[in-house]
Amino acid sequence: MSTFVWKAVDAMGAQSSGTLEGDNRNAVIDQLKQKGLVVLEVKDKQTSKEITIPGFGGVKGTDLTIMTRQLSTMIGSGMTILRALMIIEAQTQNKILQGALQEISKEVEAGLPFSDALEKHPKIFNQLYVSMVRAGETGGVLDSSLLRVADQLEAADKLRRQVKSAMVYPTVVFVFAMTVLSAMLLFIVPAFAKIFDGLGAELPKLTQYTVGASNLMKHNALFLFPGIALAIFLFKRWRKTEGGRQVWERFTLRLPMQIGTIVQKIALARWSRTLSALTGAGVPLLLALDVTGKTSGNYVVEKAMEDVIASVKAGGTITGPLRQTPVFPAMVTHMVAVGEETGQMEEMLGKIADFYEDQVDAAVKSLTSIIEPIMIIVIGGIVGFVVISMYLPMFAVYKHIQ
Repeated sequence: MSTFVWKAVDAMGAQSSGTLEGDNRNAVIDQLKQKGLVVLEVKDKQTSKEITIPGFGGVKGTDLTIMTRQLSTMIGSGMTILRALMIIEAQTQNKILQGALQEISKEVEAGLPFSDALEKHPKIFNQLYVSMVRAGETGGVLDSSLLRVADQLEAADKLRRQVKSAMVYPTVVFVFAMTVLSAMLLFIVPAFAKIFDGLGAELPKLTQYTVGASNLMKHNALFLFPGIALAIFLFKRWRKTEGGRQVWERFTLRLPMQIGTIVQKIALARWSRTLSALTGAGVPLLLALDVTGKTSGNYVVEKAMEDVIASVKAGGTITGPLRQTPVFPAMVTHMVAVGEETGQMEEMLGKIADFYEDQVDAAVKSLTSIIEPIMIIVIGGIVGFVVISMYLPMFAVYKHIQ
């Protein structure tokens, strides 16, 4: 048994509060309802002092996927939305998601549609999630819509994990290389520089550059590292601006070493999977196109969706504007055209998504196999450059002695 703090109002609208003991939160809610009270809030007394901020980030994709699948199963079994939300809230470990579910439960209990309650927490439930849930509510198939949402979240999370896992190795190697270089410039090169000062001879150009870099880092270390951190911070801020996002996302599509190709394939996989999920859930086409553009994660795709929406409004096709955008290959436009002609848009988009998700996996593995030897060569080159530049003066002295 645990002690819970509660707030409620009676039939006259008078607010009251207190504490009750119960096996869980739902048991306490049932006790209060039996007394004719409308429950506003019930919290475990031990955790009631913890501050949660519903609607803010911090919810993992895995937590959201599990919660959505559970909700779909419960609603499909005939349970009411409110009851299902309360059960899931009680067993959710993520405090932020738990807080959001608590707020959503209150709003649903007060008579607000489930999709409208979700919309109040945009940092957890994005436009895609809300639109699919709203379509499910409208069509009376909320459980199947939630299942589609869970599948979409799972596919997006898998794609994200593939990219992140590919970035781990080069990131670790790069950080290691920069650490080694910094240590050599800060500690090893200055020790050699003292020896060179005693020689009294002019140092080779390569050695001069290395010693100069060492002096620059040694005398400006207090400003250099904060300066790098500030530059990274300003870059991230710039990238979040509308102009910065446009420039950066266009630039990433042109990156060499297959990186631009991978970015393109990720954008296509996300676009086709999202549009397939929305159309399959019964979301109106114009709204589906709008949501797909805004959740695509790439400005070029978003701009293409604006052109597609204009085309559809004018009685045109989806395929026409896509053909004018280089990011969409001929295979994609042909398959979308077939989907439009046969009325099997959802199936065609699903096949496109499956194809490009497999392509991303293969391209990421290929890129990793290319990056590994390059990073080894880069590290060897950095260390070799410093070592050679330090030994060149000694070779010169040895020749002079001979």
